[in-house]
Amino acid sequence: MRNTVHNTFMGRTFMRWLAMSLFKIAEWNAAGQRPDIPKYVLIAAPHTSNWDFFYTICLAFILEIKPLIMMKRDWFRKRPVAAFLRWMGAFPVDRSGAHHAVAESIQAFQKNARMVLVIPPSGTRRKVAYWKTGFYHIAKGAGVPLVLGYLDYRRKVGGIGPTVPVTGNMERDMEIIGDFYSDIMGKYPGKKSNSLVFLESSVLP
Repeated sequence: MRNTVHNTFMGRTFMRWLAMSLFKIAEWNAAGQRPDIPKYVLIAAPHTSNWDFFYTICLAFILEIKPLIMMKRDWFRKRPVAAFLRWMGAFPVDRSGAHHAVAESIQAFQKNARMVLVIPPSGTRRKVAYWKTGFYHIAKGAGVPLVLGYLDYRRKVGGIGPTVPVTGNMERDMEIIGDFYSDIMGKYPGKKSNSLVFLESSVLP
């Protein structure tokens, strides 16, 4: 695993305290708890604002999840920003090479004893008709479940929802996921997709 702020006890402890303090200042609350399973794809939705990354990182520290977060390659063009994002657990993805990203993610799950991959299924902050299905194919190919993470700006609550086993019946599985996110409001509700999701990796031991 790459060297990130999560890899030292002092780093994790300080950042968890800082994240909890920032949540308190912003009047947000964390809900749920880290799933007691070694590998899963964590959906983060709805994704409508750059603030989603900030709150997601805070939640990762509060709930003691070590994230490996998929982000658009454009964010990594400036060296200081790229270094900071990698330190926080993010890595660049070329959205034009979706099949390659899915295959690489499945291989990573096969190589690591513990891994949490966090994916925003809409793939963009803009409103889209449907979520991209890469997160589902990754979970199915790796034989891991989907865990429903969320940020509800209306209630100012972010956290971890239910775990959804991947059955192979994508229509049915997506219906279950869509039902969960139907009442959850993003920062900009008008950008919410018709179907919703987010990507990250590696829980703390």
